[in-house]
Amino acid sequence: MELKDKVVLITGSTRGIGNATALAFLRAGSKVILHGRHSLSAEEGEKLKDFQDNYTFITADLANPDDVQQLADSAWQAYGHIDVVVNNAGMNKDKLLVAMKQSDFDDVINVNLRGTFLLTKAILKKMYKQKSGCFVNITSVVGIHGNVGQANYAASKAGIIGLTKTVAQEGALRGIRSNAVAPGMIASDMTAALSERNQKRIVDQIPLKRLGKPEEVAQAVLFLAQNDYMTGQTIVIDGGMTI
Repeated sequence: MELKDKVVLITGSTRGIGNATALAFLRAGSKVILHGRHSLSAEEGEKLKDFQDNYTFITADLANPDDVQQLADSAWQAYGHIDVVVNNAGMNKDKLLVAMKQSDFDDVINVNLRGTFLLTKAILKKMYKQKSGCFVNITSVVGIHGNVGQANYAASKAGIIGLTKTVAQEGALRGIRSNAVAPGMIASDMTAALSERNQKRIVDQIPLKRLGKPEEVAQAVLFLAQNDYMTGQTIVIDGGMTI
């Protein structure tokens, strides 16, 4: 797929991996539909000032099924079609399993997994008619290997991998692809808030001895969008942490 002038919808694209991915697609000449729960801040808008004619922004709460459907409809109407969907938006509520409330589990599942399912379903129906398109879902190494204190997050991310493979199988006959990227420890506001001791402990577990950059994940997303013969795959980007 040639990315120039392709229409790309990216959920959770106001910061972190989602924002880095949006900027990467914009630099490649794509038309990008950004999404967030709240309006773009002045700082976020400043990053996009060179691409004002090539992006639009839509707010939606992915925990609300009506909002998800409205996001799908508004995004499609913005350009009349969508070529790539990056399901990136997510949340976490970390606790040990024995202390985790059902609401903690449900909240994470509803945004991370159900939100991805509902948006994929809504867009997939439209892509069937155009007989082209691709999905790139942001999962996590936690969804492959699990992690202490993240039963809800791990379950949601493992579910996304299963969803990715199913969409790949169902969409193949209509020329629609579906892949996933599973990041490890990526530099973010969350990792920056960790103590120096905890950051060192994490880095010591990574063979490449550093945290990943959001831009490195974005590069993999663009690769999966461009490679027309890849579908149903999950690319791990973790510096070797889970070898």
